[in-house]
Amino acid sequence: MLSISSTALFVLGTVIVLIMPGPTNTLLAAAGLRDGVMRSARLTGAELAGYVVSITVWGHFLSQAAHSLTWLPTLVRIASSIFIAYLAIKMWCTAVLPPTSGQQAIGLRTLFVATLFNPKAILFAGTIFPAVAFASLPAYFEAMAIFATLLIPIGLVWVMFGAALGSGRLMWISPAHLLRGASIVLGTFSLSLAWVAFH
Repeated sequence: MLSISSTALFVLGTVIVLIMPGPTNTLLAAAGLRDGVMRSARLTGAELAGYVVSITVWGHFLSQAAHSLTWLPTLVRIASSIFIAYLAIKMWCTAVLPPTSGQQAIGLRTLFVATLFNPKAILFAGTIFPAVAFASLPAYFEAMAIFATLLIPIGLVWVMFGAALGSGRLMWISPAHLLRGASIVLGTFSLSLAWVAFH
């Protein structure tokens, strides 16, 4: 079981990292903008699933085999960079399409894969999750329950932010400009990942 002090640090670190802009949050906001809160809220389930898989794999990997496979983090960063660049291009190209065009830019699979490759998962697994979470099954389930309890409302806030932009409540920002801006954020993030991977 997790101690009170480790739980407090875990909760604080998780909130800070989850609330930061990044590829998953950008996609959630863009989905809220395009499809509204009700249709996009389910994407938080895909986000949670992607993080659970990625954090679990990275957590067990880092605690077992990080010393012998030093090249793997670089490979993961490169794969993440390529996928996020693809998302950026796709979002840029669909920014001018009306929401009723029938082309859904962001679905469950897209968000799941983007979250699966999100480098935040490595940060969670390597530093924010207590080490005991990957050594004890009860501690693992406790940490994941806390993580899910924090992730769902934060993800919904990003969806609601995008929906508010789409409804005109934030009239000073054009939906097309937001999507193109989100595309630039994703593209910049992709380039920064590539830079870190090759340097």
